[in-house]
Amino acid sequence: MANGEKRDYYEVLGVHKNASETEIKKAFRKLAIQHHPDKNQGDKEAEEKFKEATEAYEVLSDAQKRAQYDQFGHAGVSGAGGFSGGGFGGFGAGSPFGDIFGDIFGDIFGGGTGRRSQGRRGDDLLYNMEISFEEAAFGCEKKIDVPYAKRCSSCNGSGAKPGTDPKICPTCRGAGQVRYQQGFFSVSKTCGQCNGEGKVVDDPCPDCRGKGSIKDTKTLSVKVPGGVETGSRLKLTSEGGQGVKGGPNGDLYVAIAVKEHPLFQREDDNVVCEIPISFAQAALGCEIEVPTLDGKVSMKIPDGTQSGKIYRLRGKGIPSLQGYGRGDQLVVVKVETPTNLNKKQKELLEEFAKISGEEAHPMKKGFLDKVMDFLS
Repeated sequence: MANGEKRDYYEVLGVHKNASETEIKKAFRKLAIQHHPDKNQGDKEAEEKFKEATEAYEVLSDAQKRAQYDQFGHAGVSGAGGFSGGGFGGFGAGSPFGDIFGDIFGDIFGGGTGRRSQGRRGDDLLYNMEISFEEAAFGCEKKIDVPYAKRCSSCNGSGAKPGTDPKICPTCRGAGQVRYQQGFFSVSKTCGQCNGEGKVVDDPCPDCRGKGSIKDTKTLSVKVPGGVETGSRLKLTSEGGQGVKGGPNGDLYVAIAVKEHPLFQREDDNVVCEIPISFAQAALGCEIEVPTLDGKVSMKIPDGTQSGKIYRLRGKGIPSLQGYGRGDQLVVVKVETPTNLNKKQKELLEEFAKISGEEAHPMKKGFLDKVMDFLS
């Protein structure tokens, strides 16, 4: 390349001529961070590469300039690329550098550019609430005490001892930012001494120790909708930490944990309940009382019921959190084998076994038939 001859802009950024806007931006960002003068102080070659990449990006990131460049080369954008005056050709709205340089400054200095900090949003808070199975099913209202940081009334949030005022920060002189200059390039970052406030406290408030806030507790009423389960979160807008310097309050999130129930388990919107019955009840059939969330109900068990049989009670489950009716209760029958039999009971069962033969055990007979087929 002859001395003074410009390289092709696509070659400078290392992209092909059909590269998308995103690819061009990504390539420039990588080069800008790599060759930035503040990361390569005293390196003239890095500074020239940074200028070259910036000039290429200014043209290729603008659709009109890129079209002229593609048609006429460097002659088509003469005067369009490069720098004007002592800085770049504008970093504000409408500039191709408006969004990307904020990201680059953040990578270089650990924070983006911006104006002096004003109001700051309060912190979001998390409260863990434990409720019963029934409360989760049908909803409830709970009173909770939430610790939070409120504005100190003694100093009105300034952090300075009553009767005194915060002083202008000597580092940034009240600007909240400090400016760094490197050759043709300058950038601002948040002042580390005052954290962007522009003021520092020499004589802190004894009540809040200069923090501007103190710990307190507030009582809130939380309405828990029916249908929640463990892991559900409720959001109470603006009930979190107090904002700083007029900023909005944070939010409070209530995390739900449901206690285990001695009788019921939950499967989606259904309630599962296991009911033990005797061998005689299963064989002869019976009517039993089944506990539900709405109280006891009677349910008929037909004769010949097998252990593990599931019966469904419609509409006896959990109300839908979205308000679409209720789930069902699934009653799982568990047939108990009698234990500690006396002599008379054993004699009767032995007689029953002799009389019934295989006809009284259809499941066993079917299983034995399958085993014989498998082994034959």
